[in-house]
Amino acid sequence: MRTRMFAAMLGALAWSLVPLEAAAQCGQGAIGTSRQIEIDTTGGPRFGQVQYPGNDILRPGEVVLTFDDGPHKQLTPTILSILDQHCAKATFFMVGQRAMGYSDLVREVARRGHTVATHTWSHKNLKALSADAAAAEIELGISAIQKSLGAPAAPFFRFPYLSDPAHAQAHLRSRNTAMFSIDVDSHDFRTRSPTVVMRNVMKQLNAKGRGIILFHDIQPSTAGALGALLTDMKAAGYSVVHLVPRRPQVTLADFDRRVGTPSRGVVAAGLAVPQRSIVAPAWEQRVAVSQTGPSAIQANRIAPVPSAAAAPAPPPVERPARVNQGDDWRSNVFRGW
Repeated sequence: MRTRMFAAMLGALAWSLVPLEAAAQCGQGAIGTSRQIEIDTTGGPRFGQVQYPGNDILRPGEVVLTFDDGPHKQLTPTILSILDQHCAKATFFMVGQRAMGYSDLVREVARRGHTVATHTWSHKNLKALSADAAAAEIELGISAIQKSLGAPAAPFFRFPYLSDPAHAQAHLRSRNTAMFSIDVDSHDFRTRSPTVVMRNVMKQLNAKGRGIILFHDIQPSTAGALGALLTDMKAAGYSVVHLVPRRPQVTLADFDRRVGTPSRGVVAAGLAVPQRSIVAPAWEQRVAVSQTGPSAIQANRIAPVPSAAAAPAPPPVERPARVNQGDDWRSNVFRGW
């Protein structure tokens, strides 16, 4: 009896073993996680001063780490390892279709103590969609994340391109889902250079003194910058705050049926890296096809939503020279270029 009770206790505590183990390995340079903020998402509150001023939950010197558009089979594990080394917790706003293809990584993000949130089904610009089509993009994403995670996600949502039409906001409010904008943009999708990412973040942080930081865990520049950036933030007196929900997200049965079953074939069949990702890894650009093409929908047995114009492409940017690949993280992150 005692053996069974002990085993049950271990099972109940399994979720915390990885963070505790990681904490024991953190050195003096680790930024850590200073506190946890529980968010009541009733009525769909909005956060992030770039779009939603007036609802600032952070104290001076506090930052929230957020990562959009993943998971990515090479870069997300790299970023998770860096976060472990720094005992830092983050929120991952995942694209549903990517989550269905990499459900093992979705579960790994949660297993390491991070918050799993949603970022639509296929990263469409919701302003280009009707109210019904936008609601379907949101709900398919929520159902896909839950299917992949095997548990409820956080009722936290970020709009692709930060494009937040009123009809989509109203839908999220009706679903008691918090909307997260940003305070600081790493602009990691515009560069391959980790140094540029670090400079972007520190310049904005020093001007604002706190904030929700936007990264993308599909960007090599973020994977390259993150470790040194966290060290620099600690040295500058910043601390990391982890956002968690008071209650879990609830899915809708119709969309649960429509997303089908998680499968690596979902990605291979038809998932492009979001258009915001100008410098996505070359291997993924080669296998990507149109986000709105039929193959991805067929792979997941999803009835198509009403058609709409494609999201506008970001403006062209100058692409810096390829970063030197001399050390360990670069050989991992830039493999396949």
